This record gives sequence, structure tokens and C-alpha cells, in this order.
Amino acid sequence: MTRPMIELEDVAKSFDGGATHAVEGVSLVIEEGGFVALVGGSGSGKTTTLKMINGLIRPSRGQIRVGGEAVGDVAPHLLRRRIGYVFQEVGLFPHLSVAENIGITPKLMGEPKAAIEARVAELLDLVSLPRDFATRRPAELSGGQRQRVGVARALAARPRLMLMDEPFGALDPVTRDALGGEYRQLHERLGLTTLMVTHDITEAVLLADRVVVMDKGRVRAEGKPAELLTSSDAGVRALMETPRRQAERVRERLEPAHE
Repeated sequence: MTRPMIELEDVAKSFDGGATHAVEGVSLVIEEGGFVALVGGSGSGKTTTLKMINGLIRPSRGQIRVGGEAVGDVAPHLLRRRIGYVFQEVGLFPHLSVAENIGITPKLMGEPKAAIEARVAELLDLVSLPRDFATRRPAELSGGQRQRVGVARALAARPRLMLMDEPFGALDPVTRDALGGEYRQLHERLGLTTLMVTHDITEAVLLADRVVVMDKGRVRAEGKPAELLTSSDAGVRALMETPRRQAERVRERLEPAHE
């Protein structure tokens, strides 16, 4: 029997003294082991929701629990050590080697040097990077390689929960597709719970078990991708039909012309 990993109850967040409402009354439960995609247009509240779960932003109203524990009751640095966080810009420290970037959280947790070195080697294998990459600096890596290091760093402290904010958005289509598929395999292999923000509906459909559609700070719809295709909300249906429409247009363009 699964149990909730993330619980949001009537969560809201406003900025500028209440003038800007980024998130409005969001209630959401993400079960342990689930892979959920948050989709929606720019300004729909996706990233703000992610940052509130991670304790980077405090909600103006409502309750957030991770693993049954209220986020506000946990020291922010301790909370973030339990949660892997991967985002589009990767955020690797340019002056540190790949090994130092991956091992930074275990080091802060006081793990011995030998254990950190073993963990770095294990994680390089896990994200399909050669072990001799450990001594390289981020500037020596391709975008896809840097993102693999970002995933490895997020996994270093063995979190049960991964938050991902457009993690593959800056990559070329081939690399993006490959890394998405590889991460989904890692999700299954490690028994993770993953909440991923993406603008790419095709990516959401291919990777996630459930999709949550956000609009103007609210949850407009949620469910399995196939369920949302038959939503009573025409806007949600149109959104979820995007991959099919694009595939049909691509097929038409690639079909040989008949003379």
C-alpha cells in the first residue's frame, strides 16, 4: 500500500504584499513512488509550488508535508538534504571538479572521504559517465554531461524524493529524449518519488504516471495522461492532444510526395 510523499493542503503564495498571487489554494497528494509532471504556461505557479515544497519559499497560507512531516517544522538545510533538486541551469560550482560537485552534500553531512569517493564513483556509473570525468571541471563538459552530473549530485545523499524544474529544457532534442528516458529508468530502479515541472507536454506524457495541469496559480486538472485526453475541460483536452497533433504534422511533412 502506497502512502503520501508530498501533501499540499490549500496552499497559496502571494508576493508584493499580496498584490501578486502566484499560487492560489492548491491541494495535491503525490504518492510514494509516483512520477508526476506539473505542466502549464509561464506564470501558472509551477516553479513556485516546487520551491515551496523544497522550503526555498514559505507559503502564505496552507500546509505542506513531505514524508508526513510539515515542511515548516524542519530546518531548511535538513529538509533539502532529504530532497534531490535538479533544475535547468544545473548550477554546478565552476571552480570545483565533477567529484567535488557530486560529493558536496555528503561532505557537508560529515561523511568520511573514502565513503564520499566511493559514492561519487557509484553515481558516475549510475548516470553513465566515465569515472575519469571525476577530475574534470564543469566547463569541460557538454550540456548533457553537466546535466548528468546535476542528477548525480541530487542523488548523492540518497533522497527518496526528487524535484525537477525543467531539468532537460536547455538540451538538444536528441540528448533531452535520451536523458529523460534514462532518468525514468533511475526513478524505477531507485524507487524514487519524482515531481517534475515541464513546459513540454510530450515529455510529460512520455515520462510521468500522472499529469497536473496548473493555470493562474490553481490546479486546473490532474490525472493519468489518457484520462486528461477525455477531460470535460476543452482547454485541458487541447493541451493533452498537442503531442498527437504535432506527431501528425511531422508525419505529413516526412511522407514522400506523390506525383
